[in-house]
Amino acid sequence: MSFRKAFGRRANGDLASAISLNRRQFLWSATGAMAGTTLFPVTRALGATAVPRAPKAVVVTFGGGARDDETFAEDGLENIPHMLNELMPRATFFTRVVNRGILGHYVATASLATGAYETFNNFAAVPPDHPTVFEYFRRDLKRPASDTWVVAPSNGFNRIGESGHKEFGQGQGAGVILPKRLLADALAGKTGDYDHLLRDNYESPMYAPALAGNEVQIHQLAEALTLSVSDFTSHAKNLASPDELSVYVAKQLMRKLAPSLVWITLHDIDIAHSGTFSLYIDGIRRSDRLCAEIWNTIQSEPEYAGRTTMFILPDFGRDSDQSAGGNGFQHHRTGDAISRTTWMMVLGPGVRENVIVDRPVESVDLVPTLGARLGFDARFSQGKPLVEVS
Repeated sequence: MSFRKAFGRRANGDLASAISLNRRQFLWSATGAMAGTTLFPVTRALGATAVPRAPKAVVVTFGGGARDDETFAEDGLENIPHMLNELMPRATFFTRVVNRGILGHYVATASLATGAYETFNNFAAVPPDHPTVFEYFRRDLKRPASDTWVVAPSNGFNRIGESGHKEFGQGQGAGVILPKRLLADALAGKTGDYDHLLRDNYESPMYAPALAGNEVQIHQLAEALTLSVSDFTSHAKNLASPDELSVYVAKQLMRKLAPSLVWITLHDIDIAHSGTFSLYIDGIRRSDRLCAEIWNTIQSEPEYAGRTTMFILPDFGRDSDQSAGGNGFQHHRTGDAISRTTWMMVLGPGVRENVIVDRPVESVDLVPTLGARLGFDARFSQGKPLVEVS
């Protein structure tokens, strides 16, 4: 049953709870998952050796989240077979993750990466105001620049790797790889067969921020990954979407450099802004498949297997079909509960499997939770570590 049919018109304050309940009931019936309590003891699995290896984390965010009607509801079941059948049985699933910030993709993703609600213009080429997870990670754990990377869409994300905070900032964050921009540079204007991989922003196609921040250039990527420009462009030609290109680059990073903290932002779902429902559904299905591919890469790579936690979450949702000021699946303008209430899936060593947590949490809780698992202090974050997985 769809969310619209199950709950109809409810007050905004009740909708977030209703969304959470609907997700929980759906997952119970679809997977036989267990209910988690707000506080419970977590027993971490012992490693194969007496001295455990340092933990790693991979974060996957969806730019432009998908509504329950098209995912975690009966009507959306066919769109998420990998998350439902392969990942959920291994995961703790949070049904009620609330984003109280600005619903723009760069600013919302920056808020996820800082653990604080950023307030800058979504279309401004500026760094986050608060320290990023990458800066906390590198400073507290004394890690080199090569140990944390961001793979992101090109629409303004070039500044997300490091903040403008006076105690952190330039040179202390993550390298940022923008695969679409790298591909455009490698093609030197001869885009031709690659146009489907190069669209920069589904909301504002003309926006093209100036290069700045810790952004990696094509020659730097080729050198770091021992990947020739011709090999990069040749492989890209066979891919169906920008997100497939991003995941290809992320896999190369993991295989060649094995960084301890990898952040991947998928963006194909945001094609919904075009108003074409079938393309929106294609984006959901592709994101579902790519998340499974990333998890399988984690399990198959010796440097990641048995030591890596994977977090999967949307940056926010999309408008309800019943919101007078919105356009349903197409946009995220109203700020209603469906736009703000998302979910998070966490998998990895010591994380309880096939468990549902339906207490309200916030999107800014991600960074302090990463800190609890990796061993750094997210001291300027506005969130709290999630006790169920930290």
